[in-house]
Amino acid sequence: MIVKPLSAELAGQPMPPFALAALTNRARETVKLLFGSPLNAMLTLIFGAGLFAVVPPMTRWLVLDAVLFDPDPNACRAASGACWSFIHAKSGQLLLGIYPFDERWRPALVCVLIIALLGWSVRPASWKPRLLALWVVALMLVGWLMGGGFGLASVPTSSWGGLPVTLILTVVAIGVAFPAGILLALGRRSTTMPAMRIVTVAFIEGIRGLPLLSILYVASIMLPLFLPDYLLPDKFVRALIALTLFASAYLAEVIRGGLQAVPTGQNEAAQALGLSFWQTQRLVVLPQAIQVAIPALANTIIVMIKNTSLVLVVGLFDLISSGKATLADPAWPSPAAETFLFVGAIFFALSFSFARFSDFLERRARVRY
Repeated sequence: MIVKPLSAELAGQPMPPFALAALTNRARETVKLLFGSPLNAMLTLIFGAGLFAVVPPMTRWLVLDAVLFDPDPNACRAASGACWSFIHAKSGQLLLGIYPFDERWRPALVCVLIIALLGWSVRPASWKPRLLALWVVALMLVGWLMGGGFGLASVPTSSWGGLPVTLILTVVAIGVAFPAGILLALGRRSTTMPAMRIVTVAFIEGIRGLPLLSILYVASIMLPLFLPDYLLPDKFVRALIALTLFASAYLAEVIRGGLQAVPTGQNEAAQALGLSFWQTQRLVVLPQAIQVAIPALANTIIVMIKNTSLVLVVGLFDLISSGKATLADPAWPSPAAETFLFVGAIFFALSFSFARFSDFLERRARVRY
């Protein structure tokens, strides 16, 4: 017996009345939403006119008149559209910076490793103590691949660049700053250790009172004036420490806001059960505080992802610096718009992905509590 697909059986038959009614109601609701009032109608017409004025020429420039894969730079000079062949030809330098050409498989592997581990880490099933050990091992592997040694050619951090630098700065700075921010928030709220409270308040307010650029300048330019060379960390490490300190101060204030939202009765109930201070914080207070602070935490972390681009002012070749360096090739017509659209798309993908992850955490928290 030959079984026909359902679509074939329904082909040529009239739509069921309930489906037709549902489509009619949906269309009616859409029209009411767009033109239900004079203000809505005016905004719909203005927005539609804006789309009509912007989308067709943008589509022509991005796709129809663009040079997609032609490796000849003269094709880009003659074209009236975007020069995507430049991005294709310079993708290695854009993504991996000035890393030695013969060793570029190492930063490429680092990017794959970090992105894969980030994808693995967002799964609730992976939220176990061994995940921390996995990250520690992975970061040690990242340091070995990028820096060399133990069988690999040594590459100084001054030759690192591109997407690996952005990912390493983001993952390490935020990964260290989050637990540091929790400790700073607890220290600032302490009532039994005034000295600790004074130190944490001074640190948080001092860091928050300075722009990140000034902290990076102090770490990269002023610190070498006060420390001998044998005590001075590498420039990449100094920038990483500066980003971590900056992120920890801001995350501390976000977490402190979440701690203040937890009713005091939660602490009292935990103490009545005989829980210690750290047990109370770990099992009772912090889960509720972090749940409340998820939107603010996500916003702060997304800002820190984009703040990693500021390391270019102290001579580190992050993703934006690599993009600027590729434009210096005289053989090409320097398509800056296409280059920075490509770089912006990468930053958008990172930020948007974390925003969706924070939405998932909010939905999961609502279900659990």
